[in-house]
Amino acid sequence: MTSRFITVLVATGACALAAPVWAQQAPPLAERTAQTDLPLEGARGLERIEHAALSIAVDPERRRIEGLAEHVVLLSGDSAELVFDLDPRFAVTAVAIDGEELPRRAWSNPLGLLTIHPAQPLAAGSRTTVRIAYSGRPHEARNAPWDGGIVWSQTDTGQPWIATAVQGEGCDMFWPCIDHSSAHIDSLDLLVTVPRGLVAAGNGRLVETVDNGEATTFHWRARDPSNYGITLQIGPYELAQRDHPSRFGNTIPLRFWHLPGNEDGVNRLLGEMEDQIDFMEARFGPYPFADEKAGVAETPHLGMEHQTINAYGNHYRREANGHDWLLQHEFAHEWFANQLRPASINHMWLAEGIGTWTQPLYLEWSRGRMLYDAEMWSNRQRVWSRVPLVPPEGTLPDYNDRQALWGDDIYFKGAWIMHSLRWLVGDDVLFPAVTRLTYGTDDPQPGAIRPVNRTTEDFRAILEQMSGQDLQWFFDAYFYQAPLPRLEEHRDGRWLDLRWVTPSAEPFAMPVELRVGDELRRVDMPGGHARVDLGSADVHYLADPNNRVLRYDAAVEAAQNQRD
Repeated sequence: MTSRFITVLVATGACALAAPVWAQQAPPLAERTAQTDLPLEGARGLERIEHAALSIAVDPERRRIEGLAEHVVLLSGDSAELVFDLDPRFAVTAVAIDGEELPRRAWSNPLGLLTIHPAQPLAAGSRTTVRIAYSGRPHEARNAPWDGGIVWSQTDTGQPWIATAVQGEGCDMFWPCIDHSSAHIDSLDLLVTVPRGLVAAGNGRLVETVDNGEATTFHWRARDPSNYGITLQIGPYELAQRDHPSRFGNTIPLRFWHLPGNEDGVNRLLGEMEDQIDFMEARFGPYPFADEKAGVAETPHLGMEHQTINAYGNHYRREANGHDWLLQHEFAHEWFANQLRPASINHMWLAEGIGTWTQPLYLEWSRGRMLYDAEMWSNRQRVWSRVPLVPPEGTLPDYNDRQALWGDDIYFKGAWIMHSLRWLVGDDVLFPAVTRLTYGTDDPQPGAIRPVNRTTEDFRAILEQMSGQDLQWFFDAYFYQAPLPRLEEHRDGRWLDLRWVTPSAEPFAMPVELRVGDELRRVDMPGGHARVDLGSADVHYLADPNNRVLRYDAAVEAAQNQRD
């Protein structure tokens, strides 16, 4: 990277910190930075980033970034220090508080917790501007997006093609942040400087593009960005665009940054996005970021729900179900991940499980019930239920643990729980409850929407209020116990005894659909059991014939054990 390229970064940024002497090497590194979603304790728990201004220069040849971050921080309590998460691969070369540069001894970055000591303690309620200059080689993704970081790739023509995917690893992989799911940022200015000929697609709205000769700076501005949803997506992109008239009366800009030569696939996917918007808005509520855009960028990895600029790497494959599953899944995350945000990783199923459930729902809406059922059955075969879906607070589940397979369950068990809730409370309760959970109101309107942080217990409270039922038994069995409920069936002539067995202390009161001959019955089981008169000793019966309830299935387990 030339000295002129570095100067561009500082000159175009929102920060006035003098250009630092950039370190030639990153500091020695332990195996890994501090894990994402560490408890918000001490100073990290007192800080709220009201505004983040990030100026990042990307050097593909040396696989380095050089950054200047300016945060406006609101403190909720007195503090003698400020603490941010930043991967220790980066060298921090300068720090300033409210325009005053600090001496080198005033900050340190042990194990990825960048700790800054201002000259004077900071008072509760104060707003402090913090500027941090840093540089280094970011952690390279081993298998993005599942084992993430930054992806340095090339197009077929040999041009740089770069992306970040840091959901599990955290925003500190490429910028100083508060790396917790509940951390809120009111607004963002993101200035990305790249070599000439490349395009940086970013979050929110494009404010301006600055031609610096050998480099170009792209200035993006976003409101309410999620921390892991902030991204770098860079390539020799072309732009396809159209505007979509929303059923709520506003217009949604659709923007797709793609590699040259993929115009046909892109235009087809833009048409699919319009249909998906119509479905999601009809089922749940207005697209949350219509004032900015619904954006997609083609990436060298599979995908990620970066807010207003989703990563797409499914190669425009055609599918028999008539739509691109990846495009639909990541776009659904604009509602369930970017609008409705899990309060911690422990509640990640709220984003991934509900998001996954929208896929069969969309198939039901666009192609019919058979495709819904087929997708749900495919998902059922990836429900492992070896550990609780919502782990105890204070513990951090490992997404990539191939024994526990919690990383599968947050998708597929979460989707099946929603499917079972649909049977239990009905569409007339469930869909309005999801709307209230997602927006914090029963009547969300464009222009009056802000993201919300939610827990599983928030969902239970809303469902109980809207259904009039006590659902502790349901939530305990499905979210806080590992084994799935088992349905025991004992027949004695014309009489059938049904009993639910779970490790939960609460009786599992899930009703069961029963087919007796050609008749369908709904059997309530308020104490977890029921005795049913079949009417005849030789009539055929089948419990749960439409597979409405998530329960233990010996055949599924045997097939899983064969594959595992």
